[in-house]
Amino acid sequence: MVSGLPRSGTSMMMQMLAAGGMPVLTDGLRAADEDNPRGYFEYEPVKRTKRQASWVPLAEGLAVKIVYALLRDLPARHEYQVIMMHRDLAETIASQREMLRRSGRNGADVGEETLRGLFEKELREVASWLAAQPNFRVLDVEYGECVHDPARAAARVNRFLGGALDEGSMISAVDPLLYRRRLGPVAVSRG
Repeated sequence: MVSGLPRSGTSMMMQMLAAGGMPVLTDGLRAADEDNPRGYFEYEPVKRTKRQASWVPLAEGLAVKIVYALLRDLPARHEYQVIMMHRDLAETIASQREMLRRSGRNGADVGEETLRGLFEKELREVASWLAAQPNFRVLDVEYGECVHDPARAAARVNRFLGGALDEGSMISAVDPLLYRRRLGPVAVSRG
């Protein structure tokens, strides 16, 4: 599974996994656009996991994108490998707001510092919850690492997933030109 905040690089990681030879579970309902020109790699039933998790057994061995807040809704009877994407929160918030603006939608009327605090709290809570789950293995990956050192990111992800992916193809899936909301320094990998 690939997870994180919206606009944290989850679609890019799905592209890397697909290019590396991992099958992905996606329905193609959300078309590529200016914000994600290579597509979103979403699977609509994931959004209804709390009410209906029948898709989970179908996803065994496949890469699936799931927003961080829905990880707790996954059935406990399965084993999960989660690639948790992280990105500078100022960049993430700027990217989210730009995407909403471009689509003509209004985001929450919340200041950046309040939103940053909320995201930090939620991400800490999810990380703590994940660490306590015996059926979850997690690899933290920084968006900046993928963009600036895709070879290292691909090697780490490939190791985490068992070593059968084509790292060269994963690297070639990264397009640094799509890193458009640069605000902070490049984050250092978490391991």
